Amino acid sequence: MQRKFRTILMAGVGVAGLGALFLVPGQIALSADHLDPPLRTDILVDSTPDTAADIADIYAFQDANNLYLISTFGGPSATTLPAFYDRDVLHTLNISTSLPATSSDITIRFRFGPGAKPGETGISVENVPGVNGAIVGPVEQILSKDGVRVYAGLRDDPFFFDSQGLRESRNMGVLRFNNQRSFFAAKNITVVAIEIPRSRLNNATALDIWNTTARFGGQI
Repeated sequence: MQRKFRTILMAGVGVAGLGALFLVPGQIALSADHLDPPLRTDILVDSTPDTAADIADIYAFQDANNLYLISTFGGPSATTLPAFYDRDVLHTLNISTSLPATSSDITIRFRFGPGAKPGETGISVENVPGVNGAIVGPVEQILSKDGVRVYAGLRDDPFFFDSQGLRESRNMGVLRFNNQRSFFAAKNITVVAIEIPRSRLNNATALDIWNTTARFGGQI
């Protein structure tokens, strides 16, 4: 299980989402990043990495009417590789609308599987507030139901980090970061984006959001 926490303030209309690791004093931060934990997702450590279940990042932001959640996973990958739609991986977006911040008041789950047409891949999104039943349809299309929109597909990885600068900083003892250099440049990532009306979130003034993945039957 991997998870990543984000906190977003809901009191101000149009306030951008505030990304932050969820930390509790005296407790271990149960969070993960790209290729983390290495024993399950890093090919340099595991010859059969579970890439499809590897959470990369979660992004959360809002406007006057909607909350936007974007979960990325299965990367970074080369632009020659397809998206990772594994039917045996269950993805869960957890939203806490009240204290404690670790309470999962809303659990949005999504999985991939065969689509309605031959050779088509579909997505099923369940437990979205205010939606009657699941949102089901093909990937690489915007799906709409009961005021909620969903998109799943392959996109350029938006994450920016100079991993070379990190290695050099550690080895040399001086900061070597270069804001013109990103390990994630020209790499792809699989994304699921969900647009939800703010009114569906229990009138919360702050949200704590994290995602998890679980593989049915264990790692291959």
